[in-house]
Amino acid sequence: MADTLLEIKGLHAGVADKEILKGLDLTVRKGEVHVILGPNGSGKSTLMNVIMGHPKYKVFGGSVAFEGEDITALPTFERARKGIFLSFQTPEEIPGITVENMLRTARQAITGKHERIFAFRKELKATMAELQMDPSYAERYLNVGFSGGEKKRNEILQLLMLNPKLALLDETDSGLDVDAVQIVSNGVRKFHNDDNACLIITHNTRILDKLKVDKVHVLLHGRIVEEGGAELVDVINREGFTHLQQKA
Repeated sequence: MADTLLEIKGLHAGVADKEILKGLDLTVRKGEVHVILGPNGSGKSTLMNVIMGHPKYKVFGGSVAFEGEDITALPTFERARKGIFLSFQTPEEIPGITVENMLRTARQAITGKHERIFAFRKELKATMAELQMDPSYAERYLNVGFSGGEKKRNEILQLLMLNPKLALLDETDSGLDVDAVQIVSNGVRKFHNDDNACLIITHNTRILDKLKVDKVHVLLHGRIVEEGGAELVDVINREGFTHLQQKA
């Protein structure tokens, strides 16, 4: 279909010779918000990294397509240029590169257009204000000395400034207090529209409160064992994953 952003078919993938994903199928269309739930070790972060093309992960079988193009063998930077964004569960600290320089360079690489410094800084300052970030953080090295919450807000700042077609959010809300979760949730809501999509991993479903969730997938032992609408989030919050173990 023309509105399909991501299509995964029969995906087998893992690290070294260890298979973690065991025949996974997933389709994400424009305008949709998908949620991946599952206990620790079920393969959720592996899925995100494989979609993004992390070189540590190997695809043993199946395919990953983006906007109808097979990207299974594409390097990470090419996937980013095509409009895929990954918000890390544990953002890395990168000394020597400021937040502003990273964002401006990244956006120029994606769009192929020169970013005027003053216009870019004005937009960046306004976006940081929406996320209640101190504007001085734009001149600090990327994530260096940032608290856990500041790193997560910085991930959402990157999401809003780079404006990808597909946002992969890997526990962006983990370790955040109630107020910070609301700020992050508002940022994701501001990003999402009918022309893009979100694939979200979360243990703290408060981030979903302000989002219209289209589909929920439960991942166990490398397989999707249950799918449904937003109501499935409430079922899992109430009953956990134990009742689904026999399907894995």
